[in-house]
Amino acid sequence: MPTAIHRRVDAARAGQDQTVITRLNSGWVLFGTQQFLLGYCLLIPDPVVPNLNALHGAQRVQFLADMITLGDALLMTTGALRINYAIFGNQEPALHAHVVPRYQNESPELKTAHPWAYDWSAAPSFDAAQYSPLKAAMLSAFQSLGVSQR
Repeated sequence: MPTAIHRRVDAARAGQDQTVITRLNSGWVLFGTQQFLLGYCLLIPDPVVPNLNALHGAQRVQFLADMITLGDALLMTTGALRINYAIFGNQEPALHAHVVPRYQNESPELKTAHPWAYDWSAAPSFDAAQYSPLKAAMLSAFQSLGVSQR
């Protein structure tokens, strides 16, 4: 059953997804289509698998390492205070990791809440031109971290 994750991987492979930041060893790094917090990203494995447990050995380790490295790049480029990591797969039954920068200046009622407490429908949509400087900074951060990009 094709999911939104399958469609995003297909679009990334075809060069048709403007949210793509880069391709790492385990999969694609993309900006979230709703930017409820600046720099919200996804890591999507390529090929798509149903869940983290479907990966084995080095593939599993690589996906988790890439997820953490994405967090490192966000810390280096956004001024975030910390990074939240989430893997669910309940609504889209395909592995994908949400990597969410958290900021000192978030409103008090949301600062300690999980990212899903935000009103995503009110969040600005991703805009390629607006996010071009952050994308360039993240690509530089990946290079400085010694991460292999494909």
